[in-house]
Amino acid sequence: METVKTQYGDLPATGLIDRYADGSVRAAWVNAPFSLETAVGSLVPQYTIDDSRRMTKPPVTFYPNGQVRSVPLEKRAMLATPAGPLPAELVTFHENGAVARVFPLNGKLSGYWTEADEAGIAEILHLETAAGPLAAKLVAVAFDPDGHLRSLTLWPGEETTVQTPVGALAVRFGVSFYPTGAVRSVEPARPVAVETPVGSIVAYDSDAVGISGDANSLCFDPAGVVTRIATVRTSLRVRLADGARAEFAPLVRESICGDGDREMTPLVLEFATAVVTARYGTGEPVATLPRAGAVFTPCPFVSVFAVPFAPKQCSM
Repeated sequence: METVKTQYGDLPATGLIDRYADGSVRAAWVNAPFSLETAVGSLVPQYTIDDSRRMTKPPVTFYPNGQVRSVPLEKRAMLATPAGPLPAELVTFHENGAVARVFPLNGKLSGYWTEADEAGIAEILHLETAAGPLAAKLVAVAFDPDGHLRSLTLWPGEETTVQTPVGALAVRFGVSFYPTGAVRSVEPARPVAVETPVGSIVAYDSDAVGISGDANSLCFDPAGVVTRIATVRTSLRVRLADGARAEFAPLVRESICGDGDREMTPLVLEFATAVVTARYGTGEPVATLPRAGAVFTPCPFVSVFAVPFAPKQCSM
């Protein structure tokens, strides 16, 4: 066993100590009880492996300034966060010491422990937000460096209702907030008509992956105006001030399963003060259209193919 000096005291470590170029600790594996005093309370890093959920022992990591960056916990603990008490098995921090993310669960997925197993022990958490009370199974709760609630990441398959600037929406994957508490973005759980600067568009992103609740397909500015939307059920016709015309619609692609099925690539529209930008999925913009003098007309989009909303799940 090696003792590693940190600003939190002498940390009992084992194995290789990962260090920065100046010799300060980047990561260390703890092998005995040790307590770190943090903004969310006293945390005991994981130092044992006691069940099939945790077949590896992750390290405690640090920033170059010595501030702890991530702490996997020995036992699940209830933390005093800016959003109220939250259970945690993993906690990360900003470089200023403020809590960054709280993960209620931190199981190691494997052939012995699946995502379904982990989701099965997740509990519904209740949070009071500026957008109203929310209840859902959460993968993570994120905060900004000043302690404001930044985002919620939901478990796959989980839904919750969120009060947004365009009304109450069923949301999947995630929701993010401005520091004021206003809703910044959501991921609609199913197609829903939303009023935008160019008219009513059916919001739904068939390619949403839900890795993090920080970024979602339906976005709002601080005043509640839609700034970004993804759709697989609306096309947009435009007549520019010079008389030029164009139309943009979702695309149909071959399924990645390679069985002849087809899937949708959503049309993504972004609204700025002077222009409307069109792109497909996460690709580069295909058009930047000046708003001045232009006439925009959203139209229902129906593919000539029978195409499902979401990509097909390939079988092994």
